[in-house]
Amino acid sequence: MINLNLYQQEQLNQYVHKRPEETKFGEKIQLISYLDELQNSSAKYVLLGIPEDIGIRANRGKPGAAKTWDVFLNAFLNIQANAYNNPNQLLLLGEIDCKSWMQKANSIPLSDENYYQKLGDIVSKIDQAVAEVVEVIVKAGKIPIVIGGGHNNAYGIIKGCSMAMDKPIHVANIDAHTDLRPMGFRHSGNGFSYAIAENYLDRYSIFGLHKNYTPQAIFDSMDANKKIKYHFFEDCLHLTSLDKLIKMKSSLDFLKGKFGVELDCDVIQNFNSSAVTPSGFSLNVIRSLMKLIRKHEIHYLHICEAAPHEYTLIGKSISFLVSDFIRTED
Repeated sequence: MINLNLYQQEQLNQYVHKRPEETKFGEKIQLISYLDELQNSSAKYVLLGIPEDIGIRANRGKPGAAKTWDVFLNAFLNIQANAYNNPNQLLLLGEIDCKSWMQKANSIPLSDENYYQKLGDIVSKIDQAVAEVVEVIVKAGKIPIVIGGGHNNAYGIIKGCSMAMDKPIHVANIDAHTDLRPMGFRHSGNGFSYAIAENYLDRYSIFGLHKNYTPQAIFDSMDANKKIKYHFFEDCLHLTSLDKLIKMKSSLDFLKGKFGVELDCDVIQNFNSSAVTPSGFSLNVIRSLMKLIRKHEIHYLHICEAAPHEYTLIGKSISFLVSDFIRTED
């Protein structure tokens, strides 16, 4: 059974703040009552939430990403539906039901000598749920937009896309980290390692990688793999915004065709996330990257690792990124 909570209008109404003579995005966004209705929708994109931070904790990161989906909806559903924001472009599917897994993770004491491995066992179950839902979305001819959650969910998304198309896919990861840590148990730092090992991921490009937080063993492994390419954030420090986009384009060109897009919020300067950084890309540069990316053929968009202790800014920031990505013209 697919582990998914489908949303209906009454659930959206708790987020939408109506005003006279205005139409909010959440009042017009497409919804379905049954999963098999997805194929008949006219929407190009399907929005899915994964409210968990178990994979982040299993990777010894800062929790909080479980709240991101709710915070995002509160902002996104209240943008204006107008000539520049078309709700018919997007279907809001709902969320992966993570409540029981979050409760189980919270019940494991930190003193348990197998604490991280037990969290990893739960992550593996989330992987399967994510892969099943994403496979259905892609088989219906839609593009998933997934709001996490931890970066562990990249594995389930990549697997779901690959299974839907019966072939490995290419992925662009805008990230300060590679998430190519060793396999052993699942967590937010090794999703791409598993995806490569299990032949769901073919070409892999990382843009914005930080020199200070990549182990030498991972550099050695990447340098020996012709299907992996990386661009350092440090090489972009003194570039104009336009030159940053040119570098990003070369990173995308390496993927040769259709690809999935990963955006880890750790790459954005002073953005509250699981590994917040004082040195990173500005939000405006990332918005420009979204405009560049949407001109390509895309399997999916995954935005992850935000930790929204300050609700308004995080919700609005991700809302900007999603609305930029689905906008047909500027």
